[in-house]
Amino acid sequence: MAGWVRLSAALALAAFLSACTGRDTPPPARDIAEPPPQSPDLILQQASFERIPDWPFDDHGAALEAFLISCDAIENRNPTGPLSGSPGMGAAGDWQEICRTARGVDPQFARFFFEDWFRPWLATDNGEERGLFTGYYEPLLNGSRTRSAIYFYPLYAPPAMASNLPDRQAIDEGALEGLGLEIFWVDDPITAFFLHIQGSGRVSLPDGSEVRVGYAGQNGHAYYAIGRELIAREEIAREDISLQSIRDWLRANPDQANGVMWTNASYIFFHELDGPGPLGAQGVPLTPGRSLAVDDRFLAYGVPVWLSTTLPGGRAWNRLMVAQDTGGAITGPVRGDIFFGPGAEAEWLAGHMKGEGQYYVLLPNLIGSNLVASLDP
Repeated sequence: MAGWVRLSAALALAAFLSACTGRDTPPPARDIAEPPPQSPDLILQQASFERIPDWPFDDHGAALEAFLISCDAIENRNPTGPLSGSPGMGAAGDWQEICRTARGVDPQFARFFFEDWFRPWLATDNGEERGLFTGYYEPLLNGSRTRSAIYFYPLYAPPAMASNLPDRQAIDEGALEGLGLEIFWVDDPITAFFLHIQGSGRVSLPDGSEVRVGYAGQNGHAYYAIGRELIAREEIAREDISLQSIRDWLRANPDQANGVMWTNASYIFFHELDGPGPLGAQGVPLTPGRSLAVDDRFLAYGVPVWLSTTLPGGRAWNRLMVAQDTGGAITGPVRGDIFFGPGAEAEWLAGHMKGEGQYYVLLPNLIGSNLVASLDP
């Protein structure tokens, strides 16, 4: 029987290894016949590369290239500290050694590199290995650096104040006007709204050039998926919800569009990107089809993840990705958002992606050996 190890995001660990422990007892006021609700908890199950679906058939060289991009950030971390906020992912120094080795690997031997240096673990949420996987993309907007009758809707840089920021409705109604925070003006408020959901994108300027904008902050208000609102209002059936159906509804109902968008009080601020992009939360450029947004309370950025899910239309998606980003709606130990890149196909995939799946976390051999040693009998 394979062993399990819990890597709880709720505990402040003195070291990154811990054995399985018992569940907390229910509070006295709860009926003892009623099971207490379980908090999300990452529990890893020992696995093997032979168990991973389609492992031999992936383009491991492409995965290695994405991993090396993460290494640029990993190698700048304190080697004695944890890789990120997830102590169970090991110390940064463990990963830095692997990054140095990876830089000398011929891409055609990438599969053997991962098999030699890593041990796979099936990720579960309290033992449940199935979770939801969605997608995102890099949208293209039409905009200008100056306001006009055409380019009327602002993209803002973050304000100087860090707290008590207005919500989406107040900002749309002018709460930040006069502060000089506008970096671009775009021609469509609905496209701008979806840029906020994606977190980064491109702006096509009147001279034909394109610039990238990336996430620079958030107003501190909770994210709310407006698809829920449209389902609750019985405007769109649950099974028909997608980016495209939501956008079509907003365009067809201009008198109600603002009210629906304002139910999502969260508001994103941007900055212009000079280099390659878009940038994920790890601070490195994302790779279409290889970058995965995760809940960083459970997974560290830079960790390779083998994702097995299903794309819209039923095609299987089995490939090695790298945790490089996060998002307001990406919560839980078995949850992810696939970055599909720019373009119409990427937008369609991202808009319709709602696949159930599972993933395997690849941890360095040293960390994996210590986790095995820490397992309960």
